[in-house]
Amino acid sequence: MEAREHIQTNLRLLRESLDSGSMRSARLLIHSLHPSELARLLESLPLRERAVIWEMVEPELEGDVLVEVADEVRDDLIKGMQAEDLLAATEGMELDDLADLVADLPEALTQEVLRSLDNQDQERLRKVLAYDEDSAGGLMNVDIITVRPDVTVEVVLRYLRAHGDIPDGTDTIYVVTRDNEYVGSLYLTRLLTQNPDQSVEAVMSTDILPIPAHTPTEEVVWEFENRDLLSAPVVDDEYRIVGRITVDDVVDIIRDEAEHSFMSAAGLDEEDDMFAPVVKSARRRALWLGVNLATAFLAASVVDMFQTTIDKIVLLAVLMPVVPSMGGVAGTQSLTIITRAMALGLIDKTNARRIFKKELMVGILNSLVWSVVVAAFTYAWFNEWRIGAVIAAAMSINLTIA
Repeated sequence: MEAREHIQTNLRLLRESLDSGSMRSARLLIHSLHPSELARLLESLPLRERAVIWEMVEPELEGDVLVEVADEVRDDLIKGMQAEDLLAATEGMELDDLADLVADLPEALTQEVLRSLDNQDQERLRKVLAYDEDSAGGLMNVDIITVRPDVTVEVVLRYLRAHGDIPDGTDTIYVVTRDNEYVGSLYLTRLLTQNPDQSVEAVMSTDILPIPAHTPTEEVVWEFENRDLLSAPVVDDEYRIVGRITVDDVVDIIRDEAEHSFMSAAGLDEEDDMFAPVVKSARRRALWLGVNLATAFLAASVVDMFQTTIDKIVLLAVLMPVVPSMGGVAGTQSLTIITRAMALGLIDKTNARRIFKKELMVGILNSLVWSVVVAAFTYAWFNEWRIGAVIAAAMSINLTIA
């Protein structure tokens, strides 16, 4: 079943349970869902029903759900929780998820969370919080396994057996010096197939280059995409390993960037709550609507300058919408091409002029072709070659600039 259908099915079943007053059925459904599914479900519910369902979420899952929901929904849920409940929700969370959640907690509660951790975890959490949220350091997971290059494969295997619990998503062990400087990577699959007497240095790989902790998340995505990575080590300015980034973190970034691009095109925020209060939502959209209104009046003023001409030649009013419509489509096409190229890092100073020239030539060619088409169509429709020439000229200029 597709994810969207799954969410809709859960929402329908939950709605039926709430409408019938069957809280037991609703609770059973809630307890059967993964935290990410619970997050999508909560985002799909109005505020009052959301509060009811949130009370049914098991306390040990609350932290994981809070990390998954949109920022505004998270803020709303946090405001309705007691400090002790929030503190309990953070227990047992992975440190990278905890870092994301702590960023939205009140300062006093953040200090409480830090005090609830042991000294090692406190230091590791502070390490993540020290980096910008939109950097490799803010994205990384500090739960990693490191070994020295001079030990044998057998020693590493014994260490892993003694360690017992391997961090989730671990596919690689990182090789470091005594000063914790990154040396190389040892894949678990390779570890299991090598002679136990061989040294780690002999079987490790140096192909995986570490990602500096201050690297922007867009560049992290680029590294994973172009190097086909499943995970990558993160190092500080002294080349000491501080954590790792896994592909599931990168997928989240790609999804967030896609949502941001889609929503920002309409002047909205991807983290907005779909069921936020009406006044709050209206206030957010007002600025974008105001800008659009201003540009509409600007366009109207230009039309008004030629009102006398339009009154004399009514056909111009009939054909006017054709010109901006074609220009809008052409502009959107160029904008999409350039935006994609910028996102993929395909544009720099060496090729920017050539790209501009190419887009200009495309605009000129399209303007010539479609100007002829619109002139012919106008003449066939109205039997007025002068009107056709005017519209064709306007179309040509519009498409070339767009």
